[in-house]
Amino acid sequence: MKFTLSWLKDHLDTDASLDQIIETMVKVGLEVEEVIDPSEALAPVTVGYVKHAEPHPDADRLRVCKVDTKDGEMQIVCGAPNAREGIRVAYAPVGAYIPGIDVTLSKAKIRGVESFGMMCSSRELELGDDHDGIMELPEAEVGTPLADVVGPLDPVIDFEVTPNRPDTNGVRAIARDLAAEGLGTLKPLEVPEVEASFDQPVTVITEAPDACPAFGALTIRGLKNGPSPEWLQQRLKAIGLRPINMLVDVTNFLSYDAARPLHVYDIKKLNGGVHARMGKVGESFEALNDKEYAVDETMCVIADDENVLGLGGIMGGTSSGCDETTTDVLIESAYFDPLTIAKTGRKLSLTSDARYRFERGIDPASIEDGLKRAAAMILETCGGEASSITIAGTPPVEEKTVSYPPAEVTRLTGMDVPESRQEEILSALGFEVSRGGTWDVKVPTWRPDVEGKADIAEEVARVHGLDNLPTDVLPRLGDAPRRQPALSEIRADAARRACAGIGLMEAVTWAFTDEEGAARFAEQPKEIHLLNPISSDLSVMRPTPLPNLLLAASRNAARGAESVRLFEVGGAYTDNTPKGQRTVATGLLWGAGVRDWQGSTDEPSVFDAKAAALSVLEAIGAPASRLMVFSDPLPGYHPTRSGQLRLGPKNTLARFGELHPSVAKAYDLPGRTAIFEVELDAVPPAKNKGATKPALGLPELMPVRRDFAFLYPAEKPASDLVKAIQGADKALIDDVRLFDVYVGKGVPEGQRSLAIEVVLQPNKETLTDKDIEAVSARIVAAAEKQGGSLRG
Repeated sequence: MKFTLSWLKDHLDTDASLDQIIETMVKVGLEVEEVIDPSEALAPVTVGYVKHAEPHPDADRLRVCKVDTKDGEMQIVCGAPNAREGIRVAYAPVGAYIPGIDVTLSKAKIRGVESFGMMCSSRELELGDDHDGIMELPEAEVGTPLADVVGPLDPVIDFEVTPNRPDTNGVRAIARDLAAEGLGTLKPLEVPEVEASFDQPVTVITEAPDACPAFGALTIRGLKNGPSPEWLQQRLKAIGLRPINMLVDVTNFLSYDAARPLHVYDIKKLNGGVHARMGKVGESFEALNDKEYAVDETMCVIADDENVLGLGGIMGGTSSGCDETTTDVLIESAYFDPLTIAKTGRKLSLTSDARYRFERGIDPASIEDGLKRAAAMILETCGGEASSITIAGTPPVEEKTVSYPPAEVTRLTGMDVPESRQEEILSALGFEVSRGGTWDVKVPTWRPDVEGKADIAEEVARVHGLDNLPTDVLPRLGDAPRRQPALSEIRADAARRACAGIGLMEAVTWAFTDEEGAARFAEQPKEIHLLNPISSDLSVMRPTPLPNLLLAASRNAARGAESVRLFEVGGAYTDNTPKGQRTVATGLLWGAGVRDWQGSTDEPSVFDAKAAALSVLEAIGAPASRLMVFSDPLPGYHPTRSGQLRLGPKNTLARFGELHPSVAKAYDLPGRTAIFEVELDAVPPAKNKGATKPALGLPELMPVRRDFAFLYPAEKPASDLVKAIQGADKALIDDVRLFDVYVGKGVPEGQRSLAIEVVLQPNKETLTDKDIEAVSARIVAAAEKQGGSLRG
């Protein structure tokens, strides 16, 4: 919300300085964001006098001027058509900032001629729109600050309107708060009585009392539309609004002056009466922003007997807009339901100053005053004659009285505010006080935020000054008890460390995702669909973090990343019950890996995904050696390059594999993408073995390593062979590792060669050749029993 200092003083009689006003606004809870003081921007600019001007030797349109300035005689090259001898100009020296062109001046050489500074136009100094030539100033001494010559410049104050104070969308409410704090006196608001020369000729009806409880209207005929007065145009320009014509400028002015949005219709463009009603499916209109909007039965529209004219309380339409040919107008001053306005604006993604004010709540008692003030301003400038005022419906003016004990402010804040001061503050804010043991305080209609006695106490406290709050030293507390972290927290932390340890970077994404992305990995029960999503692409609770990680990887790839390694530890959702939320550690590997000594790289594969999943499982205490691998197809995963790690046939601890090619294409991820998901909650807790740690038991003898190559059926999982060998001699075999797979020349069709390393760990005595041969024989026998044969 922006306003100028002179605008504020239209309502507040005060001699306070700008700094005092800003300080007091902050004190009473009006958070000032920025103050723009034009005089500060113009501080370096002074009056100069052109002593001599001659054509530039190398440019027909340029002139070389000798200018008397506060810095002495300066040479300035200027291209303005009115640059000539004998005029006083706005001189900006080297180093000055010119706001209109966003340039800091420096010494320049223009077509070979040096130029020191600049003679400015009004647009370049943001003092007007004239850019046809440099400013020609009245008689003034050289070196006089420009601000002293062009007259007082109006500072602009920009502050943040808090949701609980919709009345401060108007300048008068700000003046009222400052007057209550003692910074001046609130001037009476003059609402002129407009003489009615004829009865209202346009029928006005509200057919949607819930959405538009009251619709006021007044007609002016015989007017001549044109530019608004200079003072009004300057005010609108100062707050960033573009003056259009008197009819439009008046509505904008009153919207900011009194938080009273209005709208004006050209009567000659209407077909019959004006109706406030709910829209109908299939109706549409072209709004004043030159866009067409379709309406439905949830939206309040303003329509004539044939067409929709606009959205009530949000934006009018081009079909009934006013222009320079308009002579007869209907002024609308209505009250619209804030919730209806908010829903309509959000559904259509349509914002406006009117919507901003109506959806926060305006003064329902301001309908008639708004019409009178607008009509008086229009009649004064445009002429014409006014009709009587018609109000369809009943404004929802609520007579609200709050029982307020004066001691309440002390009870809630600790501040001791005398009763006389409390009454003074409340009266200045527009409340009517009836004193007694417990006061009856009548709430003004422009304060919808005041509901109970705590709100009254808040008004007293903020105006009296929250800097008067009593202070006290809190008693020193003992050390806070240390909480033992839950098992889920320990596992989540361990999973993060494990993922970071294998080179993945942590991502934190939304707990929501898009419906299409979620459907690629899991079914979507109705329970995980959001009733009120923050955007259309975040409409369901994510069944897995994978869609969000893939979006992040896709964004990185689109920006030139050659390798993406991401993980996230967070929630996944299957329904809306507590058991429907799981904690998963999810990872993604895409793009070239680390280059080897030859400069080549390998893309991630299913084995990288499995290794990463096992690393996380081991970190959180899962019995990795007892896990079984299943190859059931998984949604979103490659059908033949994926698997599941289970503890038993039903308890799935992890899923791993490569991304399905169709899913990879949907996310614009060329090549292979390895993914994994570890269910942290599915791992059974470790059995309590007591607080005493077992003996370390490091072996004293060196291990013995033996390599075997087995021919093994291609359709059988290699893990079955590894487990069979592991069980050949549980006392001596310490580890079994598959380190190579070969298919090709020398290997029968339908089989593959598996190279396996077996680590034998003696405990009592060094193994002899005979012992090793015996163990090897048992290993071969176990492999043959599983379907393998020792390769010759």
